[in-house]
Amino acid sequence: MITLNDVYIIGAGETKFGELWERSLRELATEAGLRAIESAGIYSKDVEVLYGSNTLGGAINAQNDIGGLISDFTGLAHNNIPAISVEASTASGGAAVREAYLGIRSGEYNVAAVGGVEKLTDLYGSEVLDLTSTLLDSEWEGFFGATPAAIAALVAQKYMKDFNVDHESLAMMSVNDHMNASKNPDAHYRNVLTVEGAVSSTMVAEPLGMMDCSPASDGAAAIILASEEYVKKNKIHGIKILASAVAQDYLALHSRKSVYRFDSTVVAARNAFKKSGLKPDDISFAEIHDSYSIYGLIELEDLGFAKKGEAKKLLPDDIKLDGRIPVNPSGGLKAKGNPFGATGVGQFVEAFQQLNGKAKDRQVKSPANALLHSMAVSGSTSVVHILEGN
Repeated sequence: MITLNDVYIIGAGETKFGELWERSLRELATEAGLRAIESAGIYSKDVEVLYGSNTLGGAINAQNDIGGLISDFTGLAHNNIPAISVEASTASGGAAVREAYLGIRSGEYNVAAVGGVEKLTDLYGSEVLDLTSTLLDSEWEGFFGATPAAIAALVAQKYMKDFNVDHESLAMMSVNDHMNASKNPDAHYRNVLTVEGAVSSTMVAEPLGMMDCSPASDGAAAIILASEEYVKKNKIHGIKILASAVAQDYLALHSRKSVYRFDSTVVAARNAFKKSGLKPDDISFAEIHDSYSIYGLIELEDLGFAKKGEAKKLLPDDIKLDGRIPVNPSGGLKAKGNPFGATGVGQFVEAFQQLNGKAKDRQVKSPANALLHSMAVSGSTSVVHILEGN
């Protein structure tokens, strides 16, 4: 019988998220990677494999092979270890962590590094819009003028009509993100937001305003994973990954059973809970992929925290830092920021800090575990991880 290794997060680091015009992809990735290695208390020579996460580097920055770039500039290439690039749309970060997790779980590696990086502000306006639309079904959605925001708006219109949800409920997701991000020095936006301010913001795609949409951000995040054997041998403290799951749905929204039920999220969450032996009520806090406020409500339902159409009952009190299920203590995609390739890895950085009791002003009280959800644009791919604290 094959014995699978338990996997632990032993280090984490990130850059500030925001508009970082003066920084290059390689500079950001190196900063985050070195912070993660320093956090783990290991040397670069201890790393046996590197996974690099990025979404649009080839199109925006004329740089593909992010794994190779990170390996080169950090000096890991000197050790001739594998450097593997992972692209799974805006779920790239979560997918890269899962690949590293599987590599250690299988016994192939004892120590793995995961680095995610993105620079979305190197292009401006409609140019970025055109490129982000390539993450949809280009032939059936992008060709006819659909953008990620337009797809989210269609979802919002149907959801709000069917479940009698007002714009204020959507706005509360953004308000919660901004409140938490105001306490996060790495966040893109640290301003406190009101419901009134969110609802009255400039319209992007009816009914979604600017404050319902995550920003185009730059940034990088990195974590170090290690096997239980390595952790015990070197007497290193780690955060255990209890479960990792990924699932796929149709790429185009029109092919799905429901526009406001993300089957990839439902299946990935169900499998992750089954593997971990936990239930939604056992989760201490969650980092979810709320690229648009409407997606935040839908994900709370599809992850099992509320019944379909009833996520509004969790708002605003239950999702606050001191609520029943704190959501996005980092500030989430809306306020911490959304540098695609780094976003999912950044969720692990936040969870590592929270579960080690080092999140300072935004610390969740005595967290036992965490759920992390990374998603591709409108839900075609979802990656769910469940972590165990001290």
